[in-house]
Amino acid sequence: MTEQTPHPQDPHRPEDPRPAGFQEFSRPSYPPPSGPPAGAPWAPPESTQVLPVQQRPGHGHQAPRGRKRFAVGIVAAALLVGGGAGLGGAAAYDAINDDASTPTSASGVSTSPVVSSSDEPAADGSVEQVASTVLPSVVKLDVSDGRQAGSGSGIVLSSDGVILTNNHVVEVAGDGGQITVSFSDGSHAEATILGTDPLTDTAVIQAEGVDGLTPATIGESSGVDVGEGVVAIGSPFGLDATVTSGIVSALNRPVDVGTDQAGNATVYPAIQTDAAINPGNSGGPLVDLAGHVIGINSSIQSNGTTSGEAGSIGLGFAIPIDEVLPVIEQMKAGETPTHARLGVQVGNVTDDGSGALVIDGARIQDVGAGSAAGDAGLESGDIVTKIDDSLITSSDSLVATIRSYRPGDEVTVTFERDGQEQTTQLTLDSDAESADS
Repeated sequence: MTEQTPHPQDPHRPEDPRPAGFQEFSRPSYPPPSGPPAGAPWAPPESTQVLPVQQRPGHGHQAPRGRKRFAVGIVAAALLVGGGAGLGGAAAYDAINDDASTPTSASGVSTSPVVSSSDEPAADGSVEQVASTVLPSVVKLDVSDGRQAGSGSGIVLSSDGVILTNNHVVEVAGDGGQITVSFSDGSHAEATILGTDPLTDTAVIQAEGVDGLTPATIGESSGVDVGEGVVAIGSPFGLDATVTSGIVSALNRPVDVGTDQAGNATVYPAIQTDAAINPGNSGGPLVDLAGHVIGINSSIQSNGTTSGEAGSIGLGFAIPIDEVLPVIEQMKAGETPTHARLGVQVGNVTDDGSGALVIDGARIQDVGAGSAAGDAGLESGDIVTKIDDSLITSSDSLVATIRSYRPGDEVTVTFERDGQEQTTQLTLDSDAESADS
């Protein structure tokens, strides 16, 4: 089994010893802020420091138009205890609105349209046109807590400065830290955190005193195909407005980027791409060739042999946008994000307790009392092989798969017990009133 861990330089993740020989995945975050070469005539004083807060002038850009179609899910809580992983999940829903105009609130603030993959493209399919379309909706984030600093990227969600990014980008700011947003026109603004969700590695922030921004157009990650062309935009190593391109090289890749202080795991069914993604790209968009956001660039694979911070080796991973839109809406509304839970702890199917994968499936190690799994009759020792029509190959696969479901949704679980295949249906719990999974 391949395990993935947070980047070793991440100061906010607990130690998580892994068996020797395991591959490592890391989050491309926290490069030191960078700027023009020292002495350059266009370099501001102390250009490598966090930029000062400035008023954001109004913009005249208009977001691409298209029919709004939501096909989204919410991610599950997951718990690592010893060698096992607890899990929950969330299910998809559709809310279709045929109004083709850019969404606008009662106050006149425009927000990101969510479009179907069948809508008229916002770009002509060239990387040049995609870059022209999307760059005004991508920002650089410089984050500091007074002791350490880092940088990342963000996606504009509303004309008045609501911005989506990764939790691991803004967590450096902590309580009382500083977040400075750099916009595509070179202006800057201070930002505050509206909400964070470590389980989905997402966060929403509010840039202060801005208007007229260009919201990104949100696409559908469910419509993405392997081999499809994509573009990544962000601030790798602090180099803002950087555009790279490639293809979708795999889908539903289970990526485990570690656990939080409470032991909850962040595992998501990633979009894998060979578009160059580096530290600082975190929180920026992965877009299709229509210029629609299909993912949030969040992690990269390290070869485990280099010292210092890892760079691109052509294996980058983005959080599918469908999976996190409900969480984003909760954070924008000032609510605490909720996640579904199955109520079990699971591990790989092994024959010697080493953790090495022997056969496909995820073995249930413990079932929580009163949990959805317990009420459905699942027991310790059962091997889960399928959720609905999705094959389960490992414990990470089960966690990642079930994270496409929403609390309260019914799923069919296929499992083996004493060599016999069985199925059961269950309704997923919610973690709204419990910290456990």
